[in-house]
Amino acid sequence: MNSSHPGTLIVGASQAGVQLASSLRAEGYGPPIRIVGAELHDPYHRPPLSKAFLTGEVSVADLMLRNREFYSENAIDLVLGERVVEIDMNGDGSGSIGTSLGAHHEFEHLVLSTGARPRRLAIPGADSRTRGVVYLRDVEHALHMREQLARAQHVVVIGGGFVGLEAAATAQAMGKNVTVVEVGRQLMGRALGPHTSAFLLDAHRTADIAVLLETVPTEILVSTSSDVIGVMLGSGQRLPADLVLIGVGVLPRDELGTAIGLDCDNGILVDEHCVASDGSTIAIGDCANQPNPMTRPGLGDRVRLESVDNAVEQATVAARTIAGKPSSLRGLPWFWSDQGKCKLQITGLIEGYDQTVTRTDPARPHRLTSLYFRERMLIAAECVNSPADFLTLKSALSSRMELSPDDLSDVDVPIKKLVASVGSTAG
Repeated sequence: MNSSHPGTLIVGASQAGVQLASSLRAEGYGPPIRIVGAELHDPYHRPPLSKAFLTGEVSVADLMLRNREFYSENAIDLVLGERVVEIDMNGDGSGSIGTSLGAHHEFEHLVLSTGARPRRLAIPGADSRTRGVVYLRDVEHALHMREQLARAQHVVVIGGGFVGLEAAATAQAMGKNVTVVEVGRQLMGRALGPHTSAFLLDAHRTADIAVLLETVPTEILVSTSSDVIGVMLGSGQRLPADLVLIGVGVLPRDELGTAIGLDCDNGILVDEHCVASDGSTIAIGDCANQPNPMTRPGLGDRVRLESVDNAVEQATVAARTIAGKPSSLRGLPWFWSDQGKCKLQITGLIEGYDQTVTRTDPARPHRLTSLYFRERMLIAAECVNSPADFLTLKSALSSRMELSPDDLSDVDVPIKKLVASVGSTAG
């Protein structure tokens, strides 16, 4: 490897950061690569933290993105347990960083892959001084929750989003009494359409999870020994609790971007090549606010996507940018969530839809496919326990096949057959 100059420094030992390092080497990039992460653990997968990791089926070692040999074999310097506290930039985009332990590292290319942090709930009792109140974003959070969950009986989850519902389903499967408190009118209101949301609501309630919609928590009740004992609601109702998970979203970690003068608005603003406003710094993953990859009419210009898929896609694009082979090509956004017996898979973005088609099968009531259209063209799909539908629709959307509500409305015919029929006609 060429060590004649500082190379690329990646701030954040995240999925996006590790993928970028891997993709750089795959592109033939020879200069040094250094990843600096604040956590002590090797970079790891986050999705299992709200599911199999809580039950103990998955260990910390099982979470690792790569083994140690990968980093040494690819000449990737992994620096852990050091938080970047300052960045000195030169006019050409090079510079150096300083860490919480007093170390300094130089770079030619700077990448911010700093992820996001849990949004804090501003009510009495919702802080770290209350035993039994947990947030769930990193492995230390998950280890703490797993320990608390082992002795808890009454679990209250504040927030009906991805993480909250996954953890709620996991706790219920472990025999806990679980209540989900959501201030909105539906579950996963920012991510899902109403039909899929209602389907999941019914599934969770059928699984004996109490779900309270349009309900505001006003206080987490604490004993004299600083242990959580309940949650007070705006209605005056008191929920018993010996474990409270707060899952009310995340905020992008864009503080370093702001400190060096980058344009930030719900994340670090980047272009289609993952380049920030200074023309040199790269930002990827949950901390980056990017041009909307869905270019259909009616969609917003920008979006910040929180998914493994986006982390990998952005890292791949950024690697090409750094290696001098810029390309903005990327795949269709997709997401997934395992919630008890429901496997939710989403492809595309539902923003801007003006028509829906909902496909159910009385013979298979545990399945659902919701289709979203704008100006009679398919823009997104949500599939619950319907992996074949998901793969077919993801492929169709990726290839920009034009599918109308009429093409997909016959619920007696499988999606795959309907899409194939449109394809053969178009051909």
